[in-house]
Amino acid sequence: MIGSRPPRGPAPAAILVALAVALVGCTSSPDPAPTTPPATASTDAPPFSSESTTPEAMAHFDEVNTATVAANARPGGRAVVDALVGAGFDKSTMQVTADTTSIGRDADSVQFSVLWGQDCLIGQVSGAGYSSQTAPVLGTGACLVGSTRAIDW
Repeated sequence: MIGSRPPRGPAPAAILVALAVALVGCTSSPDPAPTTPPATASTDAPPFSSESTTPEAMAHFDEVNTATVAANARPGGRAVVDALVGAGFDKSTMQVTADTTSIGRDADSVQFSVLWGQDCLIGQVSGAGYSSQTAPVLGTGACLVGSTRAIDW
């Protein structure tokens, strides 16, 4: 052809063939299936104890309360406190609000807390489910503001 340039370098089809041949050499057979399960990673929670850090204690607090709410969507304060005690928390460091209002109706929510060193593990169960947070201990030495009920059982 007049006025056209000859192609420079290899033709596009030749390049594709060369790439395909190179890639075939890079594949390998799949690894055989492991015969034993892999070791658990560091995502496992450390054992809970009175020496646990606040984040470790909070993870345990949430685990216990999530299970309690899964068993009963609206557990009363006693059920929550009993579950936390059963899971290793000290009852004497807890606070819980009343399950009923001053006119005898079910409370919209129940709040509860565990004093953990200088921190508070605070939970709430309501129609919206379970929620929690950590907060610094109040100047009063308590975790919850307002009226709480005696944990005398």
